[in-house]
Amino acid sequence: MNRILFTLISTLSFLIILNAQENHLIEIKSEVQSARVYLNGAELQRTASINILKGNNMLVFKDLSPKLNSKSIRVSSNKELSILRISSKISYLTKSKELPLIKNLKDSLKQLDYKKQGITDELGSYKIEKELLLKNNSIGGSTNGVPISELKQAADFYRKRIYEINQKMTLLNIKLSKVNSSLQRIRKELIEVNARSSDTKMEVSVLVSSDQNTKVNFNLKYIVSNAGWVPGYEIKATDLSKPIELTYRAKVFNNTAIPWKNITIKLSTADPSLSITKPDLKPWYLNYYTTANKSIIQRNEGYVQNIMVEDMELEMDEIDDDISFTEIDIPELSTEFAISSKYSIPADDKPYLIEINKHTLDASYKHFAVTKLDKGVFLLGRITGWQNLSMVDGYANVYFKGTYLGQSMIRTRNVKDTLDLSLGRDEKVLVTRTKLKKYSSKQLIGSKLKETLAYELVAKNNRNIPVDIEVIDQLPISQNSEIEVKVLEISGAEMNTETGKLKWRFKLQAGQSKKLRLSFSIKYPKDMSVPVQQMKKRAVRKF
Repeated sequence: MNRILFTLISTLSFLIILNAQENHLIEIKSEVQSARVYLNGAELQRTASINILKGNNMLVFKDLSPKLNSKSIRVSSNKELSILRISSKISYLTKSKELPLIKNLKDSLKQLDYKKQGITDELGSYKIEKELLLKNNSIGGSTNGVPISELKQAADFYRKRIYEINQKMTLLNIKLSKVNSSLQRIRKELIEVNARSSDTKMEVSVLVSSDQNTKVNFNLKYIVSNAGWVPGYEIKATDLSKPIELTYRAKVFNNTAIPWKNITIKLSTADPSLSITKPDLKPWYLNYYTTANKSIIQRNEGYVQNIMVEDMELEMDEIDDDISFTEIDIPELSTEFAISSKYSIPADDKPYLIEINKHTLDASYKHFAVTKLDKGVFLLGRITGWQNLSMVDGYANVYFKGTYLGQSMIRTRNVKDTLDLSLGRDEKVLVTRTKLKKYSSKQLIGSKLKETLAYELVAKNNRNIPVDIEVIDQLPISQNSEIEVKVLEISGAEMNTETGKLKWRFKLQAGQSKKLRLSFSIKYPKDMSVPVQQMKKRAVRKF
């Protein structure tokens, strides 16, 4: 009897202790309060104020992004607590609110389905009417004759009505084909959007232990993929005597399935995937900068920053296959920009503009002319003081006197003190190139033919301020010992003997003009053909 009583008391004690250690489940609904957005990825912070009970409490943060990196989860609080365990899992049972884009696509599908059904019904009625007419085309029976007038009247009716039916059916089939194409396109888009924004959500469970009942403020931080920012700029020049205004902007995108509503944002150039292991400093080798794996086209002489870079497909984890990326250069020391205003970024994968800061920069201006290739004179803005702006490679929209000139690529690898940027053509500065027929000739000397070519270049400044200008031309380079090139006059130009390039640099006062003379001779065997005039190729219509 005593043994049974002892067993019963032990069992009851164990159940009491077990009950005392039972976890109190607390489900938490929280909102994103702030985001540190990286070039690829973002660190999100959520806050929640929770009433903690004495003992173990299982805190479950629900409705989190499915793009959450479980290894990046960090939890902190404003009071001393014991955090026993942190875990995460996918909650397939969570049914999220439908995204506006998905709702719009579904509404469009429904409207198109109604329209398709109406067209199909109308087509069906015309088809039945046509079949009825064709089956009842016998007039007067097989034995009775029909007067000619009645036969003609009936034939006119059948022909006219069947023609009208055929016309209506043709138009309806065209409409049906267009509706089917629209349905197919929207269904495909809906599949793609659903694939990127499924109803699955993540939840993070945090097991904490407290010695008393208390109210605690918790911070939950974690890294998500499918978000980031792209640097961009707006450069405005108003006059050659005034500085340049540079606006630093970011295009922030969010495809994490969770919208960010009125949050504090910081933009960072750091890499959130970097290890905490002490870095090993490698040797720093210097060599000429090469553009391997990139296609760079320099459009005009002196346009250091006007380059086009082809997009490169990068192999990256957790990145959609249909999204393209391009490589940019960033400083080794990470930069962070705190945005003063709060922003809302929907989870629709679209870029939203955020202004980082504005700067007024000193600039000098220079003109370039390559009249052999283009009659225009191009204006180059040379910006100083840009090194201290923590700029990252990006495209800039360039404006001059309120006119949009196009996009230019700013590459911060430029180690010079000045950042050169093309501001387009300046119509008030002219450089003309005219062939001087009087001094150009072709003559036969023994077994050789000698051609002499002479040109006059005239630069004129129609502005009311002085301008610096660089005029570029060239001399031909012989690649055959039988072809002789002789320089006759180059008006003091700098000459590159390897490339034949000529440069004149000078200042033109307001209203001033300057003449330059270029002449040379080419001697070659008379029975050979040497193209002394360069030609361009253009595609034309062939008939």
